[in-house]
Amino acid sequence: MDAVTLVKKAQQGDETAYLALFQQYEEMMYRIAFVYVKNQEDALDIVQEAAYRSFKSIKTLREPRYFKTWVTKITMSCSINLLQKRRKVVPWKPEQLDFFHSMDEDLPLSITLKDVLEKLDVNEKSVVLLRFYQDYTLKDIAQMLELPLGTTKTILYRALEKLRGILREEESS
Repeated sequence: MDAVTLVKKAQQGDETAYLALFQQYEEMMYRIAFVYVKNQEDALDIVQEAAYRSFKSIKTLREPRYFKTWVTKITMSCSINLLQKRRKVVPWKPEQLDFFHSMDEDLPLSITLKDVLEKLDVNEKSVVLLRFYQDYTLKDIAQMLELPLGTTKTILYRALEKLRGILREEESS
């Protein structure tokens, strides 16, 4: 059953349809949360909170075809809320990086995901994550983050410039 049909059924109160829908996006939600909070327990808590929020408010989703975008935004919001609540950075542990080896394949070998995340602020991280790991357009990202399109582009270009700096440092080492 396709996602749009599942969303419509879930909006009518079908819990089984919501569960099937959630299972389609659970891994993506976990990856997004993990990129922000950098530990498994917090990422799982965020997925659970995002699932609860999305289940509770699925009837408010006007366009079922945008469920993925909507649930991504909820996951990012939960992640940022947790970080703001704790106001601390959790350091990366080597065993946590194993989970993301598959995500690193589209980056140059001299840049690792760890380098990217350590150098980017929350807005830059959000834009890079949505653009390059979730393949959203800049227009979609701007809408999702409730930012002007020009600001979103600026954030992306600033993040890319930081990444180029990292690459230059790695090449000169």
